[in-house]
This record gives sequence, C-alpha cells and structure tokens, in this order.
Amino acid sequence: MKKLSLLYMVMITLLASGCAIENPKKLEVEMKNENGDSLGNATLQEQSDGVEVALDLEGLPPGEHGIHIHEKGVCKRPDFVSSGNHFNPDDTKHGLLHPEGAHGGDLPNLIVGEDGTVKVKLMAPMVTLSKGKTSLFTKEGTSLIIDENKDDGMTQPSGDSGKRIACGEIKSDKK
Repeated sequence: MKKLSLLYMVMITLLASGCAIENPKKLEVEMKNENGDSLGNATLQEQSDGVEVALDLEGLPPGEHGIHIHEKGVCKRPDFVSSGNHFNPDDTKHGLLHPEGAHGGDLPNLIVGEDGTVKVKLMAPMVTLSKGKTSLFTKEGTSLIIDENKDDGMTQPSGDSGKRIACGEIKSDKK
C-alpha cells in the first residue's frame, strides 16, 4: 500500500509540473532605425497562447506601420533586407485577413502617436520561445521589423507595407 501511495504521489507531481510554465521565457530586443539609433525595446515573453511582444519605442514616424517577425536574426543597415522574409514555418499565405494565412511572423499593425512613441502589447499566437518548428530561436535567429506603411493584411508576400524602417535581432543568450 505504501508503494502504491508513493507511486500516485510521483505521478501527480509529474502531471502537475508538466501542465504549468514554471519559468516563463522572456527576452529583450533592442530596436534600431536605419541610422543605428536605438528606438527602445521590444520585450518578448512566452505565454500559454503564444509570444507576447511588448513594445516601448520612440523616434518612429507617426501613423500606422506594419510589424513582422522575419526569418533571419540579422539587422544590416540601412534597409534590413538581411533579415529575409517573414517568419513562415507553416508555409502559409501572408496576412491576418487572408483566408489561407497568416504567417507565423504576422502581427497587428502599430499605431505610432504624433510624438513618435508607441507603447503596446501584441500577441504572436503561432510562435514560441521554446524548442520546435515554430520557435523564434532558429539556427540563424529571427528579427522584428517595423515597416514604413501599414500592412493591408492580404497582399502577398508582405502586405504592401513599404520599406523596412526599424529592426531588432531575436537571438537566444544560450549558444
């Protein structure tokens, strides 16, 4: 009877620990403009429903801007094309409004105030900071890109959102 009780206790402990996120993963990403000036930080944090992207930025042009996670963790100025295409591990169409979308890296548009600041939290529900196909910690890393115009949510392959105006490299501290 003692052995059976001990076995039940071990099983309950294992099940309970597997259901909870003991230490949610969190990462700071410095965002820079095409001149290399810091605009502030994006804080990425693992949640039960994806990755929360909390932005606290200044020095951006006022208005609506597309923001996406890209497939490479390289932010070579001034155009940031080194970051590659949108992060798309499931090979879907682009756009939060597209019936065959969206990319894992598609995020809602940012609205930057007249003073050039934005402080907002967005959700990236199709990605993770954990291991796996949808992890942002790929071999080449990933990046967070802000575009000059809004993303229309449909146009292939990137929402007709114009040139890239800010970039931050998403890389794990663990090598």
